[in-house]
Amino acid sequence: MMQNVHLAPENNEDDLYSGYNDYNPMFDTEDLENDVAFQQAARTSHGRRPSSKATLTSSMGRPMTGTIQDGVSRPMTAVQAAGYTKAAVRGSSFDPLGQARGPASPLEKKTSDSLEEKMRQLEKKVNELVEESCVANSCGDLKLALEKAKEAGRQERELLRQREQITPPESINLDLTYTVLLNLASQYVANEMYAEALTTYQVIVKNKMFSNGGILKVNMGNIYLKQRNYSKAIKFYRMALDQITSSHKQIRIKIMENIGVAFIKTGQYVDAISSFEEIMSISPNLKAGFNLILCYFAIGNGEQMKKAFKNLIEVPLEVDYEDKYISLNDDLHTNLLIEAIKTDSLSQIQRDRKSLAEEYIMTAAKLIAPAIETSFAVGYDWCVDVVKASHYVELANDLEINKATTYLRQQNFNQALETLKMFEKKDSRVKSAAATNLSFLYYLGNELEQATNYADLAVNSDRYNPAALTNKGNTVFANGDCEKAAEFYKEALRNDSLCTEALYNLGLAYKKLNRIDEALDCFLKLHAILPNSAQVLYQLASIYQIMEDPNQAIEWLLQLISVVPTDPHVLSKLGNLYDIEGDKSQAFHYYCESYRYFPSNIEVIEWLGAYYIDTQFCEKAIEYFERAALILPTQVKWQLMVASCYRRSGNYQKALEKYKVIHRKFPENVECLRFLVRLCTDMGLKEVQEYITKLKKAEKLKEIREQRIKSGREGSARSRKEGSGDSGGTKGERLSAKLKALPGTSEPYESSSSKEIDASYADPLGPQPERPKTAARKRTEEDDFADEELGEDLLPE
Repeated sequence: MMQNVHLAPENNEDDLYSGYNDYNPMFDTEDLENDVAFQQAARTSHGRRPSSKATLTSSMGRPMTGTIQDGVSRPMTAVQAAGYTKAAVRGSSFDPLGQARGPASPLEKKTSDSLEEKMRQLEKKVNELVEESCVANSCGDLKLALEKAKEAGRQERELLRQREQITPPESINLDLTYTVLLNLASQYVANEMYAEALTTYQVIVKNKMFSNGGILKVNMGNIYLKQRNYSKAIKFYRMALDQITSSHKQIRIKIMENIGVAFIKTGQYVDAISSFEEIMSISPNLKAGFNLILCYFAIGNGEQMKKAFKNLIEVPLEVDYEDKYISLNDDLHTNLLIEAIKTDSLSQIQRDRKSLAEEYIMTAAKLIAPAIETSFAVGYDWCVDVVKASHYVELANDLEINKATTYLRQQNFNQALETLKMFEKKDSRVKSAAATNLSFLYYLGNELEQATNYADLAVNSDRYNPAALTNKGNTVFANGDCEKAAEFYKEALRNDSLCTEALYNLGLAYKKLNRIDEALDCFLKLHAILPNSAQVLYQLASIYQIMEDPNQAIEWLLQLISVVPTDPHVLSKLGNLYDIEGDKSQAFHYYCESYRYFPSNIEVIEWLGAYYIDTQFCEKAIEYFERAALILPTQVKWQLMVASCYRRSGNYQKALEKYKVIHRKFPENVECLRFLVRLCTDMGLKEVQEYITKLKKAEKLKEIREQRIKSGREGSARSRKEGSGDSGGTKGERLSAKLKALPGTSEPYESSSSKEIDASYADPLGPQPERPKTAARKRTEEDDFADEELGEDLLPE
């Protein structure tokens, strides 16, 4: 073995790299240009191999290296990469790198004139049109979506025609045709072009080449349902149901729900019950369970209602309850994880599903409670017991509160109070809700002490309950402490910035405190939240009137009549403002509108009568004064105005008859007797002496009465009426318009000027102090918008 081992020489003088640069001079190519023999061999046939007529072949049957074939020698494979493959032609230069060939030729372009390429581009365009149609539909541009869908249909038909010419029918793209037709039908439905949509769906359904076309009969059934053609809708739903296999369970369930709804629309409750019961037996869900209860309620089957209600409660929600969000240790990482998953999208879906279930259960309980037992109270008790036995235990308290609400609707306040008082020993949330409603009830009954007690209880139970704080502020407001009431309203707003009741009442409190700018700010904020609230609009107009800005007040009142166009008080208010501004035509218009909707408003009647007298249309004024005389028959003033209008219009006979009628009703009225004396004198009647005698007696009695008042009786009200001549009228009748006193016998009746008409408008909350809104869930609707309660009723709907 050692003989094959060569050790390195020990002589350090030997160069390890010696001979590295030595090479055979035959490979020296630098002097080839000066080599005469090489140049001669390159230019002539010197050194060329002799050509042979017979092609030499190898044993494998291929030409041998260097053999010339077809004018080209077979390359030497061993040196092919070095560039030694060149044609054996005379005069060719040595070019091992192939530089003499020049740059490579450009790639050959595909010709776009080929039919296959055209069809490929056309198919791409059809797909783009379908996508654009879907995008336009999602953006709400339904018209553009339909146009794109139609264009896609035209392009697809052109593509189909071209393909049929060059390819067999089996190679046609059916998926593209199906997509185009389905999108076109969907766009027709979106544009409510139902006839065209049905025609397009029929094309798909009747084409047996579309394997899944039968399911589109559901869409056709939906169209018939929208057209209220329920029999055809049921027919197509059933046809679709027959073509869908049992493996598509959820689709079959949805179709059966549609069939049940269609039967309900037609009043065929028994058939609807069959559909919903089948669904509840296969795959129970909330919607089907609730609809089943509705059907049993429609046919009045109490026992089946109970059974269906139990099935509804037992429907699995497939949600995780709050237990998993409770941390059992102090691990920081675990607590952070729990806080994160509390607000994620899955938790929101679960909360929405649970909220929907609670809504269905509450609505079903309110519906069936009066029908399943002899009385609604017993029915509610049964529902409460069933709910308490389920995992919806917290709904039992809400049902009890709803029971109290039902008592309120039936005007049974005692039972409502007893029901709500049961919650005084419950947990804080329920106690606060019940106490809030109790405070609301006592406040409406004007029992402020009890209302205050329960408002305190509600606030103490839940300090963050805005409704409780609002009710507490209401009780303080009613006791006259507006400053403290405003503090409670502001605290309610801090807890819930959208508590409109607290914001409205805060504006009322500021208005009462004469802090007009702050009140205006509150009502402007409220207007941004409730732009169509009649109460808010009226308060804004009232504040601008207080600020002596009638133009702004008119603007807000004009917005108000767009919301409540038939409110006579608002119309008369507008008429009054226009009258103050001197615009008689607009004032007359709105007073006439007010009179049309409420012809018993004395202020409006008086203004209209005076307007016609001012414009010298006394005959038209008679109508209004006669109406006033009917409304206030014990006041002689209106009947004297009617007679005066007859006299001013020249109808003295009618005037005389009217004065005689007035004299019979009010024999001691001095003004009537004066006019009778004057008319009889002018007309030369014999009764003049009789009326003169009566006039003297009446004047004497009037003087005696005045002396008695001056001498011994105290009463400023009667002293203000001295000489009014209205002895036959009743006291205490309020008139806001001030007309001139009736003239004496020596002068004609003159109407009041426009400046003397002072028609006023009572505050919508009445003559008493403005009453704040009561916070309670149940809204109470009144006929007059100004008397509505804005309170948020905590009683369930």
